[in-house]
Amino acid sequence: MEKFTFTARPQDAGLRLDSFLAEQAGALSRSRAKALIKEGAVSIDGAATDDPRKAVIVGSVYTLEMPDPVPAVPQPEDIPLDILFEDEHLIILNKASGMAVHPAPGNWDGTLVNALLFHCEGKLPGIGGVERPGIVHRLDKLTTGVMVAAKTEVAHTGLSALFAEHDIERAYLAVTRGAPRPLSGTVDEPIARSTGDRKKMAVVRNPDGTAGRPAITHYKALQTFGLRDRGTGLPAAALIECRLETGRTHQIRVHMSHIGASLIGDPVYGRSKGITAWGSGDGYDAAKAAARSFERQALHAGVLGFIHPVTKAALRFEAPLPDDMSGLIAALRRLPTED
Repeated sequence: MEKFTFTARPQDAGLRLDSFLAEQAGALSRSRAKALIKEGAVSIDGAATDDPRKAVIVGSVYTLEMPDPVPAVPQPEDIPLDILFEDEHLIILNKASGMAVHPAPGNWDGTLVNALLFHCEGKLPGIGGVERPGIVHRLDKLTTGVMVAAKTEVAHTGLSALFAEHDIERAYLAVTRGAPRPLSGTVDEPIARSTGDRKKMAVVRNPDGTAGRPAITHYKALQTFGLRDRGTGLPAAALIECRLETGRTHQIRVHMSHIGASLIGDPVYGRSKGITAWGSGDGYDAAKAAARSFERQALHAGVLGFIHPVTKAALRFEAPLPDDMSGLIAALRRLPTED
């Protein structure tokens, strides 16, 4: 990754940010500069921005972190897949933890796209003229669960419309530090890239009335575990079901953290490792150790349901909890509670 720094001169005043960067970087087109800004690759005086229309201010320092180029064509790789359903138009699978969806810096191979190119070799009529699977939604690298990909252009177009219209059933299971209050409800808070850390998303409501993109998560606690403190009645942890109306980046992780119930193991939005719990004994020790050593965000896409965009059949798939989350929940159930 290369880093470029430009200081705005008097003659640059008032230029759009994407035009300014394209001019300063030389070989960079304005459309590419706009895309990089929206991806969070640009900061102004150290603060991240994702607004390509922002006016340039004389004397401000603009930093562009240029990502390494992506290989032109991902290569097919023989990677095992847990396939739940497949026909000539769609493939639905249970994604494992540790598998990124798309090739990107740090994950050029071993991705879901690489695996699908191998699995579907010779069976992809093409999307946009290219023999590739159509990814219409994604799960974070460390998140497990149900995903769908299109094999044909008509399926890709239909799935994209379903997701755009939020005409999809999506239910996720999360294990949280503490529990949300109330134990069921809706988080309706806009999400955008954090101005303090371009690698994170955040709930954004600015004093000037601007906000992030609308994001709505319905949640309910399916089970609570132990107590934070003796006598308070507040749970030490909880198993939460989240259903999405929208599909923003990191939506569940951001919303749960925003209401004080970050996901156990979350390396980005978790406030600390492990849980705060009252008690003693073997069960207490085992539960604390399981939460502290959990190595990813405890999040699983459990249900995906929609109308097949070609056959119009009603489809609904469930993926069982992976072993690591099942083990975590089993350990948390051993936390002591007051009589």
